[in-house]
Amino acid sequence: MDDDLRGDLISDLPQSIIETILTKLPIKDAIRTSTLSRKWRYKWTTITDLVFNDKCASSYYDRPNSENNLVNFITHLLFLHDGPIHKFALSTSFLQSSPDIDQWLLFLSRKGTKELSIELGEGEWFRAPSCLFMYSKLTHLELVRCELDPPPHFKGFLCLKYLNLQQVLMPPDDIENLISSCPLLESLTLSYFDSLELTLCAPNLKYLSLEGEFLDICLENTPRLATVSVAMYMTDDIAEHFEHSSSCNIDKFLGGVPCLERLVGQIYFTKYLSVGMDRGINRIKYDRLKIVELYQVNFEDLNEVLAVLHVIVSSPNLKELQISGSSNTSAALLASDLGIWEKECSKDYMFDQLKTVKITEVSGILHEMGFIKFLLVHSPVLKEMTIIPSAYVTDGRLNMLVNLVRYRRASAQAEVIFVQEQL
Repeated sequence: MDDDLRGDLISDLPQSIIETILTKLPIKDAIRTSTLSRKWRYKWTTITDLVFNDKCASSYYDRPNSENNLVNFITHLLFLHDGPIHKFALSTSFLQSSPDIDQWLLFLSRKGTKELSIELGEGEWFRAPSCLFMYSKLTHLELVRCELDPPPHFKGFLCLKYLNLQQVLMPPDDIENLISSCPLLESLTLSYFDSLELTLCAPNLKYLSLEGEFLDICLENTPRLATVSVAMYMTDDIAEHFEHSSSCNIDKFLGGVPCLERLVGQIYFTKYLSVGMDRGINRIKYDRLKIVELYQVNFEDLNEVLAVLHVIVSSPNLKELQISGSSNTSAALLASDLGIWEKECSKDYMFDQLKTVKITEVSGILHEMGFIKFLLVHSPVLKEMTIIPSAYVTDGRLNMLVNLVRYRRASAQAEVIFVQEQL
C-alpha cells in the first residue's frame, strides 16, 4: 500500500475519531493497523480502552493460549502505550496470581484509569496490591476471585459508581467500610460470599444484586435504591440463625427503600423475608414498586405467604407479578388458614395497576390455588395470567384447569393461559 495513502479518507480523520474506531476493534486487530503505513504505525499506542482475553495474543507467538504469551503480550503493549488509559479489562481462564499483574496495576495507577476489570482463572487467588487503592479517578471496578485488604489510610474511591465483587475474600467490616466510603456508588453486585452479615449505607445506590450465604441484610441508608435482586443460599448455620432471630427481616430489608421499582427474589429470599413475620411488621407503602419477581415461594409456610402478601398489597402501583412455587417443608398451612388472603387484605382492596401475572411450578395445593383466586378477584385491569404447573404434577392438572375456569375475575379482559407442557 502507498505510504502516502492518497485518497485515504480514514487516515485524514481527526485523531480522536481514529482512536474511537480503534477502541471498537479487538486489541490485536487494533495493533495490526500499524502495518498499514508509517502514518498508522503508532496510532494504536494512544488507545484509551484496553480489553484483554485468552485469544488476544494467540497470533503473535508460536504457542497460543499460554500464560507466558498473554503476560508478554500485555507487558509489551503497556510498555509501548502512550497517553492515558481510561479502561483496562482482563478476563482469562488460565492466568492466575502473577507478580506481573502487580506491575500492570502500578503502571495503570499513573495513567488515570477510570474502569478496571480483572477476572482470573480458578486456582490460586490473586491478592490485589496496595496500589489498587491509589486509583483516585476510578468509576468502575470489577474483581473476580481475588483478595482485598484495604490499607488503614484508605479513604475510599470517591468517584466510584459501579462495584462488582465476585468470590472476593475480604473481612466483613472492610466490605461495609468500602461501600460506605464510595459516596457516588450507584450499582453494587456482591456474589458468592459466605455467612455474611451486611449493613448497607449507600445514599446514591440505585441497583443492588446480592448472591450468596447471607446471615443478615440491612438496608440502612439506601433512599434512592430502585432495583434489587437477591439470591440466598441456605445452610444449617443460616437456618439456625433465622430460627433464633429476634427481629423482623422484612422491616430491615424493605423498610428503607422508598424508591424501589423492581424487586427480584431468587432461592430462599422469601424465606429470609418471612423471618419475624409473626412478631408484626411496619406497614410501609412502596408507591414506586411496579415489578415483583419471587421464586421458590413455599405456599405451605404461613410466614412466607404473609411476606408475599405484604409486598404486593403494599405496592399500589404494581404492574407485573411473577411467582414460582416450592412446597417442600413441614410447616404446612391448615385448612383454617385458607382465608388468609381476606384477613390480610380488605375485600374492597384492588390491584388497580396489575396487568400481567405469571405463576410457575404450580403444584395445585389449596393455598396456591387460593392465591390465584385472590389475584383474579382483586385485579380489575388484569390482561393476562399465565399458569405453568410443576413438571412433577400429572394427575392434578385437570382439576387445576377446572378451578381456573370457575374462578370469578374482576377484569372482563383477563385471559388465563394454562400451559400444559413446560416451556
